[in-house]
Amino acid sequence: MARSKLSKNVIILGLVSFFNDLASEMIYPIVPIFLTSVLGAPVAIVGLIEGIAESTASVLKAFSGWLSDKFKKRKLFVTFGYSLSTFAKLIIGLAKNWPLVLIGRFIDRLGKGIRTSARDALIAESTDSFNKGRAFGFHRALDTSGAVVGPLVSIFLIQLFAANLRPIFYLAFIPGMIAVWLLIIFAEEKRIETSKKALPKFSFKNLSPAFKIFLISSIIFAIGNSSDAFLILRAKNLGISTTLTIFAYVVFNLFYALFSTPAGILSDKIGSKKILTFGFFFFAFIYFLFGINQSPNLIWLLFALYGIYMALTEGVGKAYISQIGEKGRLATSFGIYQTLIGICTFFASLIAGILWSKINPSAPFFFGSILALIAGFIFLSLHQP
Repeated sequence: MARSKLSKNVIILGLVSFFNDLASEMIYPIVPIFLTSVLGAPVAIVGLIEGIAESTASVLKAFSGWLSDKFKKRKLFVTFGYSLSTFAKLIIGLAKNWPLVLIGRFIDRLGKGIRTSARDALIAESTDSFNKGRAFGFHRALDTSGAVVGPLVSIFLIQLFAANLRPIFYLAFIPGMIAVWLLIIFAEEKRIETSKKALPKFSFKNLSPAFKIFLISSIIFAIGNSSDAFLILRAKNLGISTTLTIFAYVVFNLFYALFSTPAGILSDKIGSKKILTFGFFFFAFIYFLFGINQSPNLIWLLFALYGIYMALTEGVGKAYISQIGEKGRLATSFGIYQTLIGICTFFASLIAGILWSKINPSAPFFFGSILALIAGFIFLSLHQP
């Protein structure tokens, strides 16, 4: 029975992520549509905005993680980060041109950069060593459940406001604030075990061999893993309406939510490395199908498969890092990983936008599929069993 018990912090942080993701996913699937259809921005600008927002803000993840370890504080960083993301939604709603959307998306991701490493460390520190996959899987499940509800609320509001997208950004502020207040009132700091040595500077010499190999594989993979905004644009490119495109995004998040906890439990039983190895190759297969597909009907299956892929890798990847990272420096480990992946995301989204515009809409997916295969073979051949 002890193995199935989740701590109060894990449950509260799951609820916080549910409401924050509800708010974020009310607007995320409509941002690329808002940019291209309302503000008249080209697809390349969508890639530029997503790349800058994700990667520039992600640079803070390593630094904020290191600060969280240094000051032995988690809740402060998590609260401030969620607050920034909540207010960013108002900024996007006020945008009359794409640069203001860029600012809003940057502030939103800045908040994520500040909170994520400390939050993941707090989850790990609030969980027994044999239960980490379950805890991160549970967190992903609640987080993604918000991502299921959010687009459905967005669809209702699109109909209510006769396709006027701006009010949706303003209303997304409400669940965001609920998340912040839940965090302030109920989340608790945990005692952080650290050595008496000063925290090390950022150096690959301080990382375990397993962590280095995982980083190398993940970096190669991330360069081909562009923003999910391109999946939405791909659905629109195949002639699917705005409403049905958002429904397809709901299908993605539904499968993501349903499979996250089982994937975490499975990783506790057979090992997270096996799940992650499969994930690289599964992604390559899915992206290849996105590239060759010309049928609007097949989009529904592809979004579902992509949701399963995310469930198999997102929470499991964090559980894996928590197992190979050094105690007392978990936020730093999470931060280094997320920062490097975030930087790669800039290039991935920028490259995807160029490939889409200069070659064809299938090109970004073929590119991502090839890099995922390379990353998978590296991880498969180099990691220790």
